[in-house]
Amino acid sequence: MKLILRILLSALAVVVLSKILPGVGVDNYTTAIIVAIVLSLLNFIVKPILVILTLPVTILTLGLFLLIINAIIILLADNLITGFSVDSIWWALLFSLLLSFLQSILFSLLKED
Repeated sequence: MKLILRILLSALAVVVLSKILPGVGVDNYTTAIIVAIVLSLLNFIVKPILVILTLPVTILTLGLFLLIINAIIILLADNLITGFSVDSIWWALLFSLLLSFLQSILFSLLKED
């Protein structure tokens, strides 16, 4: 049940950010749910592989290259989903940062005391 709520909150964050950022677009709410699911799967499967492959660069940049990896994950989701569009890597980077921030706020509502 908590997983479904997290996906729905992520989809809500995707919709809100697509309304705010002009370089990001989502066709409808169903597409936003698909984006949330695909992003979670890509973060679970592809991101660890990319982190391991780019470990030397990540160490040299003191971890800042992880932001680029997150933007690459967003662009991969853009290529996989037809109703989701991101114009450039800079919009993907900004979308990634704001999505992480918004998700942390929304997920804090789910925490139980």
